[in-house]
Amino acid sequence: MTVEVGTQAPDFTLNDYNKQPVTLSSFRGDSNVLLVFYPFAFSGICTGELCQIRDEFAEYQGADVTVLGVSTDTSFALKTWADQQGYTFPLLSDFWPHGAVAQSYGVFNEDAGFANRGTFLIDKEGVVRFAERNGAGEKRDQAGWKKAVAGLTA
Repeated sequence: MTVEVGTQAPDFTLNDYNKQPVTLSSFRGDSNVLLVFYPFAFSGICTGELCQIRDEFAEYQGADVTVLGVSTDTSFALKTWADQQGYTFPLLSDFWPHGAVAQSYGVFNEDAGFANRGTFLIDKEGVVRFAERNGAGEKRDQAGWKKAVAGLTA
């Protein structure tokens, strides 16, 4: 399955790094959502990308955007990584059923068992407004999704 711009975002519930359930549809009517899939906690490119989001977090809050990071790591690994890096946005565990949410967004790497890099901006009505997919070793250019975020408030 592939999620495209203009379609309804597949709903899901995953546990965050505090083992608390987070449901995508719970943000409808209240907040836009930037859904950021990444391969692994503690890896170089992923750490760089999420640290950039952390450092520029005020831009997303100002645009009424909730950032949700998603990987196939366990909640325990995500908690340690978030504490180590100072991430204050939720990191969600797509560990079991393994990669089910990544599969529903078309970013699960079946051969390697992890989520490829996928970025989806979902508006307050649950409609995908930006969708980008990158391979595991391809660093994302965050300018594209920032432009899409700016377009939400224009």
